[in-house]
Amino acid sequence: MSIFKKITFLFIASFILMSIIGLWIDNINTKRIDDLIKQKYLDIANEILLNIENQSKVKELFEKYKLEPLDTVAQKSETLYKKDYTFGYISINKELLGDEFILQISYLDEMLILKTPDEQNINDKLQLNILIFLDIFILLLIFLYILKLLHPLKQITKEIENFSDGNLNSRSKINTNNEIGALARTFNTMADSIENLVITREELLRDIGHELKTPITKGRFAVEKVDNPSQRDMLKKIFIDLENLTNELIELEKLNSSKLEINVFNAETLLIEAFNKLYIADESKIILNLENDFQITGNLQYLCTAMKNLIENALKYASKFPISIHIFENKICISNYGKPLSKPLEYYLKPFTQEISHRDGFGLGLSIVKKVLDKHGFHINYEYKNGLNHFCVVFI
Repeated sequence: MSIFKKITFLFIASFILMSIIGLWIDNINTKRIDDLIKQKYLDIANEILLNIENQSKVKELFEKYKLEPLDTVAQKSETLYKKDYTFGYISINKELLGDEFILQISYLDEMLILKTPDEQNINDKLQLNILIFLDIFILLLIFLYILKLLHPLKQITKEIENFSDGNLNSRSKINTNNEIGALARTFNTMADSIENLVITREELLRDIGHELKTPITKGRFAVEKVDNPSQRDMLKKIFIDLENLTNELIELEKLNSSKLEINVFNAETLLIEAFNKLYIADESKIILNLENDFQITGNLQYLCTAMKNLIENALKYASKFPISIHIFENKICISNYGKPLSKPLEYYLKPFTQEISHRDGFGLGLSIVKKVLDKHGFHINYEYKNGLNHFCVVFI
């Protein structure tokens, strides 16, 4: 879960909890106020009843408690309290759409309907509700501010992903004076250093490869003048190995720094292109089983190199022929007869590693395969079963 989703979840949880607490406090406060006002009005009603026959005293009580006579009781009202007496009753009602309380006093044939807003208690309740609302509003502002504060992290993350995908020109444009700005500047400095190192290494390797090819070519021509056939063949092999090593090192370096051009093609197309690079003299050494063709999204050139290396290894280390290539369920499996690997597959995926019993090559083939697959997000599995080595490339 991303940090933005976590913050949103915490805000929603806090908002719901704050709202529940606010409603709970408002309910408790409302009941408390109703109880206080009910007791207050009971005292007022009893005092009026005691002086009901003294009109001047009743008027004084009206002025004292700011009571306002009414003609009728509002239809939408709630009865908070009612008590019957021998000669009448006392009733306290509350308007449902307001905060006013209605006091009814019935004595013999006389009916008094009085109302007064309990201003102090109502104001206390209103102030408490305002404070709760402000708490929720401030919580919302804090949430929005944190999102705004962390938004640049998305931009930095996007630039880092672009940089990791091979876009070495990717830089962050954030220039704030806080920790996020410092992070952006640190990333830009690091990216500058890495880009310079990569460019320097590419130029150096390219120059070395170019400079090596010239003497290698001259050496191969000079070898032809050697009279001793055994020495001539040995020297030829040495120069061919040097040329192959130079080409593989250059190819490996390209994989480290290049950005892939993605296209869509079939697995069958991939194998056809790989076969074109192999120059196989005896096609009977390979059996192709196309069980279920499927589409691959990737760079055809690099994936062809990976498949070529796997097929070459299978042919090179096979104890007998043919080898088989099986296409099915988003997989291409290459199988050959031979001894099982003496070490885990991960060992052979490193540069310059191979079986001790086989020293024909430089141990870069599977390393190139791994780098190509890693660039695409694919992976390779190995299994030894029934005397066969199975190398399966999974294209998902």
